Amino acid sequence: MSDAKTGRDGEGSRPRPSAETWLDARLERAAQGDQDAFADVYDTLARPVKGLICRVLRDEAQAEEVAQDVMVEIWRTADRYRPELGTARGWVLTLAHRRAVDRVRHVQASTERERRSALLTEDRPFDEVAEAVERHEEHDRVQRCLADLERHQRVPLVLAYYEGMTYLEVAACLATPAGTVKSRMRTGLRLLRRCLEAGR
Repeated sequence: MSDAKTGRDGEGSRPRPSAETWLDARLERAAQGDQDAFADVYDTLARPVKGLICRVLRDEAQAEEVAQDVMVEIWRTADRYRPELGTARGWVLTLAHRRAVDRVRHVQASTERERRSALLTEDRPFDEVAEAVERHEEHDRVQRCLADLERHQRVPLVLAYYEGMTYLEVAACLATPAGTVKSRMRTGLRLLRRCLEAGR
């Protein structure tokens, strides 16, 4: 009987593509202080990292800044990567998304302070203020609901909706069977919708 590789959810899965296996190994080498290995990780992932962050921030200059911060953090914390939990690409993109969301929250907090200050000094129509508050609260609800999902459900959704990937591209990125990714995305969307409808 041949041995079958088992996925993280106990499902059978194909071996990772050789390019992803190589990248995993390079990140592990980087964790040991190998600068050449980190250069390979940087060259491979800097562009997708910036692309993901730019989709979240919608600002090229801020995306460039946050992407550089992320790559520096990867160099500093590469020893936290656990290959048994997923691919190097998935780990890095999850970290990038987290940092991008942190920046969005920081910007939103600053904007909210400015908005409150403006409301105290000018007479704005009620409908305009109400609409702005509603948009702000809706974005916050989506972020809270996403954060409540399990990692294996959240990451595919983030890659699909912020990075613009198809589910087949997500499957290739995460080195996970397409059927598994599709199922996780459906479950994640259902839970996300339920969370949003609950008005959390």
